[in-house]
Amino acid sequence: MSLLHLPVPDPGSPDLRSPLRLLVWLGRFQRKGQLLSVLWGTLLMGGQAATPFLVGAGIQAAVDHRERQIWLAGAGTLALGLLQVLGSVLLHRQAVWNWVTAASQVRQLVARQASTLGAGLSRRIATGEIVAVSSGDVEKIGWFVEVSSRCGAAVVVWLGVSGAVLWREPRLGAAVLLGVPVLAVSVWPLLRPLEARFTRQRELGGKAAELAADTVAGLRVLRGIGGEELFLDRYRTASQKVRAAAVRTARTWSLMQAQQVLLPGLFVVGTTWYGAHLVVTGRIGVGELVAVYGACAFLAGPLRVLGETAEAWTAARVAAARAVRVLAVRRDDRPDGGRPSDTPGEQPPAPPLTAPERADLHDPATGLTAYAGRFTAVVCGDPDLAGAVAARLGGHVPPDGADGADGSAAGSRPPSATLGGRELDALPLESARAAVLVHDKDPVLLSGTLAELLDIPRSGRVAPAAALAAACAEDVLDALVDGSPGADGDPMRARITERGRSLSGGQRQRLALARALVADPPVLVLDEPTSAVDSHTENRVAAGIAQLRRGRTTVVFATSPLILDRADRVVLIQRGRVAGQGTHRELMHSRSDYRAVVTREDPVAVPAAAQPAAAEPVAAQPVAVRVEEVR
Repeated sequence: MSLLHLPVPDPGSPDLRSPLRLLVWLGRFQRKGQLLSVLWGTLLMGGQAATPFLVGAGIQAAVDHRERQIWLAGAGTLALGLLQVLGSVLLHRQAVWNWVTAASQVRQLVARQASTLGAGLSRRIATGEIVAVSSGDVEKIGWFVEVSSRCGAAVVVWLGVSGAVLWREPRLGAAVLLGVPVLAVSVWPLLRPLEARFTRQRELGGKAAELAADTVAGLRVLRGIGGEELFLDRYRTASQKVRAAAVRTARTWSLMQAQQVLLPGLFVVGTTWYGAHLVVTGRIGVGELVAVYGACAFLAGPLRVLGETAEAWTAARVAAARAVRVLAVRRDDRPDGGRPSDTPGEQPPAPPLTAPERADLHDPATGLTAYAGRFTAVVCGDPDLAGAVAARLGGHVPPDGADGADGSAAGSRPPSATLGGRELDALPLESARAAVLVHDKDPVLLSGTLAELLDIPRSGRVAPAAALAAACAEDVLDALVDGSPGADGDPMRARITERGRSLSGGQRQRLALARALVADPPVLVLDEPTSAVDSHTENRVAAGIAQLRRGRTTVVFATSPLILDRADRVVLIQRGRVAGQGTHRELMHSRSDYRAVVTREDPVAVPAAAQPAAAEPVAAQPVAVRVEEVR
C-alpha cells in the first residue's frame, strides 16, 4: 500500500478514555493494513517453519535411497525459499506502512489539538511534554502497532508447527505447544519495572526538552545578562538525569533481551536431546529428528517476536498515556472536569454569532466589560494578570487560578468570557475565532515573504498597506528590502527569516501588529502591542490603531499614557477585579493607585493642590520612556 496519501484528510476522533483504548482505536483505524501484515508474516514464517520438514524428508529419503523423494524435497525447499523472499518483502513493506501511518496519525492529532487550542495548550501542558509526544512517543506507538501484526503471524505459525510436531510425535508436540507460551510469559515479571523506569525516563526527557526550549527562546536575554553558563549548567544537570534514567531502563531492557536468547536456546537444547533419544531408541528416523530440531529452532524467532511485542507494549502504554493527556484537553474544560454540555439542564451550545461587532465583551472573573464599537484600554498592575485576562477574553480559559490573582479562588478555574451574553468557550471554535482575535504580547512571525505573512483570513476592509502604515512599519519595510536583494525593492516580496530573528524586537512587534490589524476582526484584543518601541513611535502607533479601528471593538492592555489617552474608556484592574474606570485624565486626577501603575510612582496619597488638573495636557504627566530593543 502506498504512503503517498499521508497525511490522511481526517485523522478521526480517537478514543481517549484510556491509553489502551487509544491503541485499540489506532489498530481499528488500519484494520486492512494489520490483516495484510498478519497474512504476509504468516507467509514468511510459515515458509521458514516448513523448510525443516522438507529438509528432514529429503534426508530421510536419502537414507532410504528414494531418489524421487529427494528431488521433490529439493524442489519444495526451493519453492519455500522463493515464498519466503516474497513474504519478507511484502511484510517489511506493510509493516513500515503500519508504523508510519500510526505515527503520522498521532502527529496529526497532536497538530490538530495544538491548532485548536492555540496558546491555551501550552498553558495547560508543558511545551517539552508536547514536543516529547510528537517526536519520541509517536514512534513508540507506531512500533507497537507494527509489531502487533507480526505477533499475530507468529502465533498462527506457532500453532501450525505445534500441530505438525504433535502429529509426528505427540510428546514433542505437547512440549512445543506448551513450552512456547510458558517461555513467553516468563518476561512478564520484568514488564512492570521496565514500564516504571521508562515512564520516569520520559518524564525527565520532557523536562529537559522544556528547559532547552526555554533557553533557546530566551537566548538573547541570557546573553544580555550573562546567564548562558547558568542555564547551560541547569541543562547539563537535567541531561545527566535523563542519561541515568535511560541507563536504568536499558538494564531492564537488556535483561529481557538476554532472556529472549537464553530461554529459547535452552528449549531447543532440551527438545533436541529428547529427539536424539527417540532416534537412538528407534522411535523416529534421522530425517524426522532434523525436521523436529529445525522446527524447534525456528520457534526461537516467534519467541523473540513475542518478547519484542511485550517490550513494545510497555513503551507504547507509557507513550499513549502521555498522548491521551495532551489530546484530552478541551478548550471548554471546567474546574470539575466537566463541560458545558455535561451540566444537567443546560442548553446545547449556542449557534454561531451573527453580529459580534455589535456585542459587548465581558469577563465575569474581573467584571471587565468592553462595549461594542469602543476603544477600551485596560490597566493592570500585574503583567501576568493582564495576559491571563487577555487570553480569557479570547475564549482561552487558563488551566487554573492557583494564585487567585484573577479573582478566582485558589485552585479553581475562572468562568469563561462572554460575547453578547454567550460564553466564548461554549461557541463553535470557528465562530469564537472569527469573532475575537487576541494579539499576544510575544507574537511569532513565521518565515516567508511579507505577502505570505499578511495573507491570512480577513474581512477585506483593511488593506495590508493601511495596516502597515497604522503600525508605523516604514523602517521595517526598509530593513526587509535591504536584507532581501531578490525582492527587487518590493517589500511584499522581501523574506522574513525564521521567527523574524533578523529584525529588532520593536520591528517584529510592529509587523505582528500589522498582521492583527489586517485581519480586522469584529473584536481585537491587544496585549502590550507597543512594549518594545520608543515613545515617539508608540504615539504614532496609538493614533494609527485608534483611527483604523474606529467603530470596531478594541481592547488594549497597556500602561503607557500615550495609548491610554487615545482610548474612549480606561478600566483599572486591581487585585483581580475592576477598581475604577473613566478616561485617562479622569483616573489620573482621581486615583492614586492608577497613577502609581501608569507613572511608576509610589502609591501614596497626593495632596489635592499637587494633583494635576483634569484639563492638563497628558504630555505634562510623568512618562516612562522606553528605548526600542536592539537586535
